[in-house]
Amino acid sequence: MRVLITGGAGFIGSHLAEALLAAGHRVTIMDDLSTGRFENIAHLVGQPAFQFAIDSITNDMVLDRLTSECDMVFHLAAAVGVELIVRQPVHTIQTNVMGTEAVLRTAARYRARVLIASTSEVYGKGSRVPFSEEDDVLLGPTKKNRWAYAASKMVDEFLGLAYYHEKNLPVTIMRFFNTVGPRQTGRYGMVVPRLVGQTLAGQPLTVYGDGQQSRCFCDVADVVRAALALAERSDTVGEVFNVGGTEEITILNLARLILQVLTPQSPPTADDPRIRFVPYADAYAPGFEDMRRRVPDTSKLYALTGWTPAVPLAETIQRVADALRR
Repeated sequence: MRVLITGGAGFIGSHLAEALLAAGHRVTIMDDLSTGRFENIAHLVGQPAFQFAIDSITNDMVLDRLTSECDMVFHLAAAVGVELIVRQPVHTIQTNVMGTEAVLRTAARYRARVLIASTSEVYGKGSRVPFSEEDDVLLGPTKKNRWAYAASKMVDEFLGLAYYHEKNLPVTIMRFFNTVGPRQTGRYGMVVPRLVGQTLAGQPLTVYGDGQQSRCFCDVADVVRAALALAERSDTVGEVFNVGGTEEITILNLARLILQVLTPQSPPTADDPRIRFVPYADAYAPGFEDMRRRVPDTSKLYALTGWTPAVPLAETIQRVADALRR
């Protein structure tokens, strides 16, 4: 199979490229390196089944040529990270909505199957957990940039499913929850690499708010397995699937777990001075709103593919630390 990965030099995309190449597929990556890094894919360069193009998906000519040579597109190119989203809302909306429309329009021209990477952010401020693919959505006011990302990714999903229903384009939506692992950077607010990096540097671990907000983290290796499982089946077309971990943990306890894994000689205490609380207003912007809990219901994905996450969070933390040390 010939596969195009938009945003393929990013954290998830580079791991997906490795897995596809290992399975014997031909892989092309398209990435403008705005948030991805060439270092993530440098070790793949030279393999006969691998090629790359450093360009934006809004370059219609390049996107058209690459899509015409592929059977399947994993569309991962998007604005990522809470800090980037809050500080560059125009970039966020344009990249997500216009980029996805360009990919779908071009894929429809060549009848290429498309798997779109969406996000748990689309659940907004919903309080009913775990989040199911059929749940209603509650977003905050348009005056708060925080919700521009969620709204833009919802439009991506609407676009993808519209192309499926109206133009019979085979589209599958992958709704990723908090994905972590090697090559992820804390540069745009990703919590695990940020806290791991602070621990390795001997700095205070900055926990935003009161630290009682909870997440379910999933190792990138497990996320890639899920993406491949969805790509291998035709009955996933026209459907939306949650992809995420099932072990819920507060951010405060995440910081404690990181200290426990990486500094076993100095285990964390109940009121550990190495953990520093930072108000959301100082971390992002005044009036910033966050989801209190983010827990996925992955029963739909399990029922169809048998997929469940396999890598424990403590092991993922160690993998992230090893990668940062290198």
